[in-house]
Amino acid sequence: MATIKPKTFVLIHGTYCGGWIWRRVSDILEIEGQKVFSPTLTGLGERSHLLSKEINLDTHITDIVNVIKWEDLTDICLVAHSYGGWVGSGALEQIGDRVSSIVWLDAFKPENGQNPLDFTDETFREAALDAIGKGEPGFPVPDEKLGPIWVNEKDSAFVSSKLTPHPVGTYLQPITLSGMRDKVSKKTYIVPQNIRDRFLIGR
Repeated sequence: MATIKPKTFVLIHGTYCGGWIWRRVSDILEIEGQKVFSPTLTGLGERSHLLSKEINLDTHITDIVNVIKWEDLTDICLVAHSYGGWVGSGALEQIGDRVSSIVWLDAFKPENGQNPLDFTDETFREAALDAIGKGEPGFPVPDEKLGPIWVNEKDSAFVSSKLTPHPVGTYLQPITLSGMRDKVSKKTYIVPQNIRDRFLIGR
């Protein structure tokens, strides 16, 4: 019987989160013998001590690109959630030849020259603009708890306790794309019903 080669997954989290958000998904995939990488983007999660005004979209793109390069990863399934779609799209410009499939989990699919601030929902936009006006390096989680829209209700307190301010510079920088994302042959887009009803905009 032929041995099936394990798949390599690179999971990209969204705004306010960190690699920790993928823990249960990673556990399931690893039990099945898959290889999983869920890096935390600079300035967030366990790397929140690095939060600064110098962090921009390119910083987060480089976070993903460098994991893939230094780990010598190929035949990757790239999975991105929400803001992670910006990061994944940018990363594909540099490592697209190493990616065999992409999964956009309620993630943005930006076009060349667009920036996250202009395409996010009003709650996130107001938080970002307020931080910019105050000269702060990151915009905090809004008073409204976001956990329930991402996870089941019993986990919302856990998720909310781990969310951290997001580097505001990442929402201001226009992305540079040449179409590498479209060259990936296998693409899947998933929009959870509860999130589509909550945010009546394209993600």
